[in-house]
Amino acid sequence: MSDVQSFAERIIKNIEQVIVGKRQTVELAVISLLCQGHLLIEDVPGVGKTMLARSLARSLGCTFSRIQFTPDMLPSDVTGVSIFNQVTREFEFRPGPIMAQIVLADEINRATPKTQAALLEAMEESQVTVDGVTHILPRPFMVLATQNPIEYEGTFPLPEAQVDRFLLRIRLGYPMRDDEISVLERQQYRHPFTELKQVVEVDELMQMQEAVKEVYVSPAVKRYIVDLTHQTREHPEVYLGASPRGSLALYRTGQARAAMHGRDYVLPDDIKALAVPTLAHRVILGPGARLRDLDARQVVDEILNSVPVPGGDPAAYEPAQGVKEEV
Repeated sequence: MSDVQSFAERIIKNIEQVIVGKRQTVELAVISLLCQGHLLIEDVPGVGKTMLARSLARSLGCTFSRIQFTPDMLPSDVTGVSIFNQVTREFEFRPGPIMAQIVLADEINRATPKTQAALLEAMEESQVTVDGVTHILPRPFMVLATQNPIEYEGTFPLPEAQVDRFLLRIRLGYPMRDDEISVLERQQYRHPFTELKQVVEVDELMQMQEAVKEVYVSPAVKRYIVDLTHQTREHPEVYLGASPRGSLALYRTGQARAAMHGRDYVLPDDIKALAVPTLAHRVILGPGARLRDLDARQVVDEILNSVPVPGGDPAAYEPAQGVKEEV
């Protein structure tokens, strides 16, 4: 898995030229990329949500498009539209911005539910249907969506079905004092994003995405993943817990994190590190949690502290000689 480790490190170091002091968050973004998943970046204005998405896109040798969502957008503004050609006397499909490999959906919660729903088929099926004709999206395909969690005027909260389509939800948070000083110094004359270069090729990206699937997950770690997911459904403060899609997301991201650390097997520590960004946005809390001023991240932390972690010799998590994980 040294190839995956080297591949990920190149992307992370490149992005860190722009996003300062947020290595853990950048790693999560690369994990989502390796798992062929979609990423929801949620945080207050001005901390670098859009810049993280743009920096990741520029680091890859992929086609890129940006959709700035507004309340007056129509679904056809996202997917594309069929236009009648007077010369050929036939309808021609004019692709929308969703027909790219890396799509930045900026301020996604400003779009109406009808327009948000236009993304569902694209994110889950990697295709769009316009006027009864299905158009396959290019590979690889990834949606990087941003939203502001504190501004509600003129916004439309994402429905649970669409939130569940995102593999991870991450937050950047405010930078540390020294990191913020570094940001000021780096942008004294120009923004470092203008000098950001592509560091990987599309073919290499797709090879790494396939390599991650070969990482071994022991039966004990699989049970640990399922136990965590089941506890989200049984927690007294939870109205609706994570679905089996949450278990699969935790499984896939665990494989990617292990590969990024140079291992061909997943440890319980990988799962613990990914539980909150993978499961918290899939959990819907009940009224009691709001009275206690709890959020989903705190509930997942409680579950992590209550579910026994598989123990024993670390060698127990390594694949036996000749064993190949099949997924």
